[in-house]
Amino acid sequence: MCMFMEEGTVFLPGSMIRMETKCHICHKPSSSTGSFSEQVVRTYSSEGSQVPKVSWMRRITKGFVNYGRNLKWVPIPLGVGFAYICYQQYGHIKKRERRRELSSNDIADRLATQWQINIYKALPLRFVSRLWGQVNSVDVPYGLRKPIYSLYTRLFNCDLSEALVEDLTTYQNLSAFFRRELKPTARPLDKSKSLVSPCDGKVLHFGKVERGWMEQVKGVTYTLQGFLGPKTANQQEGEVKQVSNDHFQSRLTTKAGNRLYQCILYLAPGDYHRFHSPADWTIKHRRHFPGLLFSVNPGIARWIRGLFSLNERVVLCGEWEHGFFSMTAVGATNVGSINIYFDEELRTNKKGKFKQGEYRDHDYTAITRDSAGIRVAKGDSIGEFNLGSTIVLIFEAPKDFDFSFRPGDKVRLNAGIGTL
Repeated sequence: MCMFMEEGTVFLPGSMIRMETKCHICHKPSSSTGSFSEQVVRTYSSEGSQVPKVSWMRRITKGFVNYGRNLKWVPIPLGVGFAYICYQQYGHIKKRERRRELSSNDIADRLATQWQINIYKALPLRFVSRLWGQVNSVDVPYGLRKPIYSLYTRLFNCDLSEALVEDLTTYQNLSAFFRRELKPTARPLDKSKSLVSPCDGKVLHFGKVERGWMEQVKGVTYTLQGFLGPKTANQQEGEVKQVSNDHFQSRLTTKAGNRLYQCILYLAPGDYHRFHSPADWTIKHRRHFPGLLFSVNPGIARWIRGLFSLNERVVLCGEWEHGFFSMTAVGATNVGSINIYFDEELRTNKKGKFKQGEYRDHDYTAITRDSAGIRVAKGDSIGEFNLGSTIVLIFEAPKDFDFSFRPGDKVRLNAGIGTL
């Protein structure tokens, strides 16, 4: 192979000249066909010094061209591509809404528009939640249990000293770890209060129900009728004449002078995932609303009006000493599974389509000997989530009922939350 060398160089001060090369053996001009961008160009100063300089811009451009030619296009399912686009759009929307929230005190400006909600609905959250449930049920190899559960514990500030079983290697899968029991002494029952917390969680909102409207967070409302459905059991929404919101509220109260109250508790992923009875009461029927599985974290609750009425939920209705009482477990992203211990027929987040607002009733009075319903005492276990979610209490009480906390407070299971 011939080696080439420079020969016969002539230059002027400050000029740029392409160098011609010849073989030092045969003295023939170089046969190189490389482009000008591949040659070295020398710059000469007026003092006669020369500084080598490479045209990097041309080389970078050529590199991008070659990269593009070598790309291989792989087909993906249309649904996956659409879901990815929706996810990206949702991220942009959240950033924009966050900026708007910081720059505006108007609640209406912070709420999602209908088309934004439609984009959120397009995400396959129910499928993802079912998939997550299957992953949770897969047994974790014995040697990986402690490091995996320890990582989760650190990320979400779980207190394992409260667990009935502290040995992490005994939990065969993530689901068993999420639903771990607590020691009996970990959550002492406050018997002095009329109402105790049904779970560990954060207080999103509480207060009186006004004219059939409730607040999910300060200033963001939803209707009592849309959340609970018609008062009469076993009748679908289209089969019952709709009434005004304030009239619907008046039909729920059973004693003169009483008011309706509500309380919303948010369970974070690191909280205890079971929920218990907040009072001594009788559960007469269950109403299951198939629905969406939007996230229920406080940020989304401030963004989407009527969030809890859109999501899948299980409403338990009955009576306590002061009249009407209900307790609702609301599903969320990755929390499609809601279990009620005494209701084996309940199945949540099932495959298939559903109509927004449809529900399925189950009468507990028909399965008890005295036809009264299922009696539960304060602190009794009722059900569980597979991950954090939300509990909504709606109940009748005298006008002097008073809550024992403020919005944003952290509460623990069996701690007193209200009294007369």
